[in-house]
Amino acid sequence: MSEQDDDKREFDLRWVDGAEHKEPSARARMLAARWKDNPPGPVPFRADAEHRGRRSSGRSSWVSTVVILGCVAAVIVLLGYAHIGPY
Repeated sequence: MSEQDDDKREFDLRWVDGAEHKEPSARARMLAARWKDNPPGPVPFRADAEHRGRRSSGRSSWVSTVVILGCVAAVIVLLGYAHIGPY
């Protein structure tokens, strides 16, 4: 094929968007077939309190932050004592 034929066959998004009928995706067809006989029940926007994971009082996030900062400080001190670097 020549380049002129390729230019004529260039994909035109306006033509595609203007299509009268758009085929649903495979997943949409599968779910429509499944729900035809057995429709899903209502699902709340947010999970109920009993289904959500339980968090402690927020203390664990501070503990993990302190542990990470402590490790970074320890590595800096150790590198300072080991004289690793361009000195």
